[in-house]
Amino acid sequence: MRQVILFNKPYGVVCQFSADGKHPTLKDYIPIADVYAAGRLDTDSEGLLILTDDGRLQHQLAHPKHKLPKTYWVQVEGEMTEDALVALMRGVDLGDFVTAPAHAQSIAEPDGLWSRTPPVRFRLSVPTSWIALTITEGKNRQVRRMTAKVGFPTLRLIRAKIGNWTLDSLAPGQYRQLSVMELKNI
Repeated sequence: MRQVILFNKPYGVVCQFSADGKHPTLKDYIPIADVYAAGRLDTDSEGLLILTDDGRLQHQLAHPKHKLPKTYWVQVEGEMTEDALVALMRGVDLGDFVTAPAHAQSIAEPDGLWSRTPPVRFRLSVPTSWIALTITEGKNRQVRRMTAKVGFPTLRLIRAKIGNWTLDSLAPGQYRQLSVMELKNI
């Protein structure tokens, strides 16, 4: 039977099972053989990662041509402006490519958000704010590059949703396997 696992990747964890010598890996959290990440999150990003033993599903979830929406909670340096949100929604020229239009909105700090180790750097003279950003691409460090380009560097990046799957109540480092009924809806 096909396995699909939702995992809340903590900050500092590498999205691979083989040891890299510097950081914890998926193997330190998920004791299930023969599953692989469908997509990646940078070591300094947190949140939802989907793992599966189904190569076809892994390709469908990870490949950009399927344009599966991914929603991120992004803490940025400064008070996000309406002009910057509009720029994100129109698409941002990052030099090597122009991003597809995104959905962007200002949000309050997400409820139940866990603390991060190490904590996010704060400067007393510079406020921070949160946005929810939904993209259908997923190029290397894209969200961080997008917010920086519109003048608001990312301080913390948490993937909250992929398609219809969400973090729900998974704490960092926790995972859950989808049930047989949930798998029928894929």
